Amino acid sequence: MTDYVQEQEMEIEALEAILMDDFKEIHSSESGLNTSNRCFQITLSPQDDEADESTTASAELGLIFSHTENYPDEPPLLNVRSLRGIQGSDLQILKKKLEQEADENLGMAMVYTLFTSAKEWISERYGPDANNDSIEQGEVAKDDIIVPHGEPVTLQTFLAWRERFEAELALERAKLMPESALTAPKEKKLTGKQWFESGRAKGLAAVNEESEEEDVEDIDFDDDDFEDDEEEDMLEHYLAEKSDSSSHSSRIAN
Repeated sequence: MTDYVQEQEMEIEALEAILMDDFKEIHSSESGLNTSNRCFQITLSPQDDEADESTTASAELGLIFSHTENYPDEPPLLNVRSLRGIQGSDLQILKKKLEQEADENLGMAMVYTLFTSAKEWISERYGPDANNDSIEQGEVAKDDIIVPHGEPVTLQTFLAWRERFEAELALERAKLMPESALTAPKEKKLTGKQWFESGRAKGLAAVNEESEEEDVEDIDFDDDDFEDDEEEDMLEHYLAEKSDSSSHSSRIAN
């Protein structure tokens, strides 16, 4: 036969040794429980055990319990109260949580287990990181609303983007041109073809005058370095040279 009284006394002694000043016996009239048996209160806060004792916790909870006749084979009477800064709605949630856990731990001394669960709850809900978590969650929720949608792509937005892109490209092209070509009057500015044929391009990139082939390799001309009309001029020039070369080869063969 189980000696419930002895088990309950042993649990109280263990709780006194572990919790010390945070554990005390209170009068049943102060407990809020419908019992005349001995009642006890455990004080909890979100503050860590190693935290500075001079720091006042922003929230403080009282976990109240009283052993029933057949405890631990039946759950204890439980109550929770706000000693500082805890909302009534949160107390109801916590009490329901602890009562459910008590039913799940029948047959064993469970008050310390319930204390641990309440400690975790108040730390998560009222601990120093609780506000930061709420802010982070708010930022995530805000990002979820804005980022996935983005700005809708329309003809106007595309044209505006292309105009900016072409302006940036023109700036990059300007960096490849000699300063004299950029500052010359409009009527004296050279086209890409004229600048290339004038031999000035060779002087910008040549680093080794001993080899003409190396000079050509040092200057990397990309089709995008010139405007469309300049590209067409260069293509016509190239085809004309090819035609002259082919005619010359035919005369030699004959």
